[in-house]
Amino acid sequence: MRAEPSSAGTTRKGAPPLPARLLVPAGVLAAVAGAFAYVGAVDPNEPGHYPACPLLRLTGIYCPGCGGLRSAHAVVHGDLTTALGANALAVAGYALFAVVWAVWVVRVARGRPPGIEPRPAQLWAVGAVITVFTLVRNLPFGSWLHP
Repeated sequence: MRAEPSSAGTTRKGAPPLPARLLVPAGVLAAVAGAFAYVGAVDPNEPGHYPACPLLRLTGIYCPGCGGLRSAHAVVHGDLTTALGANALAVAGYALFAVVWAVWVVRVARGRPPGIEPRPAQLWAVGAVITVFTLVRNLPFGSWLHP
C-alpha cells in the first residue's frame, strides 16, 4: 500500500521530508567532490605532495590502487586516456560510484530504503576482478597496466 504525500512533503508515513532525506547522499557527494577537487588542484605527479604506496616501496609490487591519484587527477582535468593509463580499475570504480550514488539518491528521493545490498556472487566477482587486475599488472606481459 502506497502512502499519499502529506502536506509536510513526506511520501511515506513517518519518513522525513525530501530535503532532509537527501542530506546524507549530498554530504557523501560533497566529500567526494572535495577530494577530487583537492587531487585536481594538487598534482600527484609532482613529488612530495602525497605519500608513496607502501607496498610498492617495500616490495616493488603494484597494488590495485597504484596510480589511482594520478588517475583521479587526469579525470578532473578531462583526460580520460591518461586516467585509464594510470589506473583503469580506478576509472571503472569512479564510474561505478557515480551509478551507485545515483541509484541511492533516486531510492531515497522516492522514500525507499537507501540500502543497496550486493549479492555474495557480485562481491566475489569484484574481488576476482581486483585480484586478476593486480596479478596481470605485475606480470611482464601486463606492463601496459603499470601506472
